[in-house]
Amino acid sequence: MKVGLVGAGLIGKRRAQAVEEFDGSELIVVADMQLDKANLIAQEFGCQAVTDWHAVVNRDDVDVVLVCTPTNSLALISIAAMKNGKHVLCEKPLASNPQQAKQMVDVAQVHNVRLKTGFSLRHHPSIRKAREIFDSGIIGELNFIRCRYGHGGRPNYDKEWRTNPEIVGGGELLDQGVHAVDLFRWFMGDFNQATGFVATRFWDIAPLEDNAFALFQTETGQIASLHASWTQWKNIFSFELFGQEGYILVEGLGGNYGTEQLTLGIRSPLSRSPKEKSFEFRGQNRSFYEEWREFITALENNRAILANGYDGWQALRMVYSIYESSREGCAVIL
Repeated sequence: MKVGLVGAGLIGKRRAQAVEEFDGSELIVVADMQLDKANLIAQEFGCQAVTDWHAVVNRDDVDVVLVCTPTNSLALISIAAMKNGKHVLCEKPLASNPQQAKQMVDVAQVHNVRLKTGFSLRHHPSIRKAREIFDSGIIGELNFIRCRYGHGGRPNYDKEWRTNPEIVGGGELLDQGVHAVDLFRWFMGDFNQATGFVATRFWDIAPLEDNAFALFQTETGQIASLHASWTQWKNIFSFELFGQEGYILVEGLGGNYGTEQLTLGIRSPLSRSPKEKSFEFRGQNRSFYEEWREFITALENNRAILANGYDGWQALRMVYSIYESSREGCAVIL
């Protein structure tokens, strides 16, 4: 597969590394408004560098386009690529709002191409292990899921592009919380009701939020809760699933989020302490590579992809339902 990359920032470079590492793909062109950034990737991987993204999506020899730009241009570039017959992996949150995301899903269907949302958390080893254990049925039907996600901030964080309302469609809930929301759907299915609050407590980023508290409920009464925060002062990720027969606790994402760890607990019928088993996942974060490998392999074998455009659209709907709930002071029907 011949690949074009739009967006040569940190995430774009990680995506480029995954493309080059996988035997079934080759990066042939990278675009960025800042030519020096595009050149850095082009020189490392031996491809062409351009400043105009149209030069990527219009190339006849490009099969797949990676879109790793700021939020306000994700939909525009992805739609243009798909209209030109390219498969697309678009970085989360897929679009600035659910309406744009729905349009992207429709365009992919009309032009018979695949649209994938960049939800790399699904490919972290601890999350894959959690899914494997959950699918085995050992913890039984889920009662609730609880997640905390966020980072500690950094000097002048409120001056970065991701806190500019004209560029992004939301604050911390859309930036990092959307990953957790996607995991909620992956494990629990669709939700029919949402309620929550968003707040700006520290960073000078209003109207964007630096904290979000969200509750989602399924038709059968299962509940998922999320606290997404830019004011924890420490990078934190925890993802906990509680079933009728046991629980799965995930902590860490590697790097400055700490070593990935998973604990499986089985409920004791005699009200004694649960029987626990622990797993630890050390080493380099290879979630971008695993995500790319899964995507290209699915394309080559014409099978369903993990975290497709529909999943991205639904995650955005859930995020925006919390914005509506916080604004209106009531639960929102999904």
